Amino acid sequence: MNQALLALEDGTVFEGRSFGAHRDKLGEVVFNTAITGYQEIFTDPSYSGQIVVLTNPQIGNYGANKEDLEAARPYIEGLIVREFSSIASNWRSEENAEQFLAENGVPVAAEIDTRALVRHLRTRGVMRGILAPGGGDRAELIERARRSPSMTGLDLATRVSTPVNYAWDKPVERCSPSEPVPAQVDPWCHVVAYDYGIKRNILRRLVQVGARVTVVPALTSAEDVLALKPDGVFLSNGPGDPEPLQYQAEQVRKLIGKKPVFGICLGHQILGLALGGKTYKLKFGHRGANHPVLNQVTQKVEITSHNHGFAVDPDSLNQSEVELTHINLNDQTLEGFRHRNEPVFCVQYHPEAAPGPHDSHYLFDDFMRMIKDFSRR
Repeated sequence: MNQALLALEDGTVFEGRSFGAHRDKLGEVVFNTAITGYQEIFTDPSYSGQIVVLTNPQIGNYGANKEDLEAARPYIEGLIVREFSSIASNWRSEENAEQFLAENGVPVAAEIDTRALVRHLRTRGVMRGILAPGGGDRAELIERARRSPSMTGLDLATRVSTPVNYAWDKPVERCSPSEPVPAQVDPWCHVVAYDYGIKRNILRRLVQVGARVTVVPALTSAEDVLALKPDGVFLSNGPGDPEPLQYQAEQVRKLIGKKPVFGICLGHQILGLALGGKTYKLKFGHRGANHPVLNQVTQKVEITSHNHGFAVDPDSLNQSEVELTHINLNDQTLEGFRHRNEPVFCVQYHPEAAPGPHDSHYLFDDFMRMIKDFSRR
């Protein structure tokens, strides 16, 4: 058996079996409770800088394919699972999950007691760690974890962003003939999307509801965005701490009132900063596909997909200017708000649902209606 060790900064060490790439990786150790969608999790740029623990006891059993990529490659630093399947049994599979991760330099530790590990992280909070295939001196590994950068204060969004503008025109595709996907709306508006670590299914959803999309780098100025003559501006998800992104928040502040703005996840946090709010780090974050969120406008509960470790402090927002629209029913954290006077709204969770439920797809339609209404001013 090829040994793999996971050493945490608090001195705890978990021992398992090594799969995937044979290289040590440092990162913040976090957990995701989704039952399906591991490939989308692997390739979500929001996981840059993080070693991901998946609570579903078997991972890899349906392989990997090009259609389910959320980015061009995996962004997780490492993977921790209970059982890693060497067999891929699915008609859509093109290669097994281990081969996919190994080719992209991602180490895997399996046969870990993930229940004990998640309970530890839930109690103590997420923390820095090192995944070491082949093992090593435990005391040395713990010290390396302690010396690694903290997620707090890290600007990872700029690091994972596209270096150049590009166009996106691919809509949502059915995974099977029976999947209920609404007909694509012919493109009628132009949306400029800031890439802070954008997921492809967000772009697909924008195209599906009628947008022609231009993706721009995270450090693009408001003036350069407006020069592209957008009908609306989208702010994407992404990794790291929102607080260092003051330049990005300043550019967004310049766009408010000039174009309709819609933000998701990190985009929600940047909008909070742009409107004078503050963000803070959650103890162990929200990562999964079944988190209940109350829409305070409709009084309906949405089951939603989550991936974030920071949140906007609602008390830091000027509520004469901002209306709080969505609240997490597990811990009462802020999940969405909208501007009372300008065409601006955002949510902390992931309505593109990759992976996850489809309760919140309506938000993309809301964005299109907002663009249409703004054009009539």
